[in-house]
Amino acid sequence: MIDLIFGVTHPEHWHSLNLRQNRSHYSAAGFLGSRGVYLLQDKIGAGMYYNPNRIKYGVVSMDRLFRDLTEWETLYLAGRLQKPVRILRDDARTNLAARKNLRSAVRTALLLLPNQFTEEELFYTIAGLSYRGDFRMTFGENPHKVYNIVYTQMDAFREIYKPIIEDLPNVNYSPDGSTIVQDENPRLRGTLIQKLPRKMYNQILTNHRAQLARSGLLTTLSSEQLEEPLLSQRIAMEEGLDAIVNRSLRDIVRVPAILQSLKGVLTAGPGRSLSYVGEKLQKYWGAEKK
Repeated sequence: MIDLIFGVTHPEHWHSLNLRQNRSHYSAAGFLGSRGVYLLQDKIGAGMYYNPNRIKYGVVSMDRLFRDLTEWETLYLAGRLQKPVRILRDDARTNLAARKNLRSAVRTALLLLPNQFTEEELFYTIAGLSYRGDFRMTFGENPHKVYNIVYTQMDAFREIYKPIIEDLPNVNYSPDGSTIVQDENPRLRGTLIQKLPRKMYNQILTNHRAQLARSGLLTTLSSEQLEEPLLSQRIAMEEGLDAIVNRSLRDIVRVPAILQSLKGVLTAGPGRSLSYVGEKLQKYWGAEKK
């Protein structure tokens, strides 16, 4: 199925026009009118309204799209644009945010990866960032989904991320090009953390503080040690850094993913929802047998 995302400046007006021209695309939610559809889109879940027809298309406001790309509010949209996509209509503001999102994906992946790793491991980690905490990956989605996304588009991933790797100061390709090596200097690793999107950065701070509190170390730190840049450098040196980063991703993704899926039942209607779920389960069971 072709999956399109329409970023629109005035979503309520867009739905008003689309309801008049394509009422059959909408479920009973269309009876709410353009205002009700817009509120359903923007206030619940990840800010996306999906119409699953022969072509599945989602509608999102440009402001929500920009915020998710730059701040990782939900990672729902940012995660999709961390994978190869085709841009049908350019927007200067969104292009800048999309490039920032890609660099943020690399920085986050580096915090999860060891000192030396392959391109495949990097791309697999990046492609899986927005699925951490998504309940559908436990039941309903093809368990090999991330693998399939990467290994069927390896050249496209390389085209996107190789220039970013070559531009970052703390990571380089090995002389023979077979692996990627990152400098684990705490100062450089701390800078990676400081440059993460705001929601991700704050979530890491919250989970790190909770970890310190559980271990009884929080009260022993001076106020200077709890301020930047020393704080990020301290987090970068934690043995359980990957667990903190994974937990932070799950905390961002979990609730919006659940609400967006529940909203999908309403926006698609019971018939389409059952058909869509049936296709997903068929892929899931088929993959499980392999």
